[in-house]
Amino acid sequence: METWLLTLVVCGIYLAVTLVMGILPGIKVSKSIAGYVAADRAMGTAVLYFVLGASIFSSFAFLGGPGWAYSRGAAAFYIIAYGVVGIIPLYFFGPRTRRLGVRFGFVTQAELLAHRYDRRDLSVLLSLLSVAVFIPYLTLQMKGAGIILETITEGRVSMAVGAAVTYGIVVVYVLWSGVLGVGWTNLFQGLFMMVVAWFLGLYLPYQLHGGVGPMFEQLLASGKGTMLTTPGLTSSGSPWTWAGFSSAVLISSIGFTMWPHLFMKSYAAKSARALRLTVVMYPTFQIFLVPILLIGFSGILAFPGIEPADSILPFLLMQIDISPLIIGLVCAGALAASMSSGDSMLHSSASIAVRDGLSKIFPGRLNDGQERLAIRCFVVLLALVSYYFAVVSDISLVALLLAAYGGVAQIFPLVFAAFYWPRANGHGAMAGLVTGIAVNVLFLQRPDLSPIPGLHEGIFGLLANVLVFVVVSLLTAPPKPNRVRPYIEA
Repeated sequence: METWLLTLVVCGIYLAVTLVMGILPGIKVSKSIAGYVAADRAMGTAVLYFVLGASIFSSFAFLGGPGWAYSRGAAAFYIIAYGVVGIIPLYFFGPRTRRLGVRFGFVTQAELLAHRYDRRDLSVLLSLLSVAVFIPYLTLQMKGAGIILETITEGRVSMAVGAAVTYGIVVVYVLWSGVLGVGWTNLFQGLFMMVVAWFLGLYLPYQLHGGVGPMFEQLLASGKGTMLTTPGLTSSGSPWTWAGFSSAVLISSIGFTMWPHLFMKSYAAKSARALRLTVVMYPTFQIFLVPILLIGFSGILAFPGIEPADSILPFLLMQIDISPLIIGLVCAGALAASMSSGDSMLHSSASIAVRDGLSKIFPGRLNDGQERLAIRCFVVLLALVSYYFAVVSDISLVALLLAAYGGVAQIFPLVFAAFYWPRANGHGAMAGLVTGIAVNVLFLQRPDLSPIPGLHEGIFGLLANVLVFVVVSLLTAPPKPNRVRPYIEA
């Protein structure tokens, strides 16, 4: 059997196993919205740990991370930095969110914020923002899965076909099992991709350079030392500014737990203790990124000039002398990284579109069964939209993620003020969010307007957001004490 075919068979077996694991949990979960969206609020520490970890480490990690290490060197270290810091807010917000979810029946982020600020239109705006930032993130996952299958089959399976098959399976188990199917597949995928990452991160430097230490020594001796010096390089090969590096870390840290699919896992936690323990343990998942970056560094001298840089991992696998069975398992691990994020985001974005958008525009029109059906319809719709962009766009995976972070970070001031500032009201929240989004989009489209070259556009959006939020809240009537008390006392 040819190498590419054996590799493809191994990936096919992995996809079949994932499909079964995603469908089985749907047999025992309740048919209610709380069961489909929040797993009946029964996830323990082990499942939560892998749901949070595997949901973040996606195609971005297995393809974008090595791609940045390969093309931009030390710039890739920003990924480790924000992952360690970004989870901290969930230690404080998470247990409060869970208790309020039990008390009021919340299962989405916007439900909590719309109730706290007493604004139905805020819920609709948050649903639009959430879906808008989810689409590029989902696009990233689909592109990643397609690139893997296209590369290992040497073009026999196109990126479009690879993405369609992989995410067809994701859509099936998300439709059937909801968040519990997402949780159990994430546990399986998370364990699998951690083993694969460490194997590759140690094997490739040894195979190409004689080890990790010799690899870095050869990089220094070759005149490529700038690749190992922070803050690294830009996509054009010029030095990345410290303003660009630090603002990328800052905006990613602020937006990290504001991603609705992560924030919503607070509702699924079995207890506040399980959630806090998960957050404390979470930074250990960052160790997984060390071998991921070593993969990218191992290709700099051995295979210069590979385009796109995001394909460096599957490219290396096809160039070195390694068993096709191992290549298949490795590529399955990379698919696991893509699917473990994509399924969570697909489920969350559809739930948000219905719970926070459709049901607020047409209140009282949907019963529990109709709402669940509507969410399933949106799962299919959002998958198709993301697939379209995955096939037609050629933006780098990390660039897609960074652009999305600028938008999602605008939610942070609203969440913080909901719990810690009693004077914050709906007028201020709405005005601040709209302003932050507008300013973020302006600087995203016109980076030449930035007074600090390289600074992430999301920082300007946050500054404008907070300023308008505070001023408008102080100039308008305070919220009703009974509305605020459960949040401040939580």
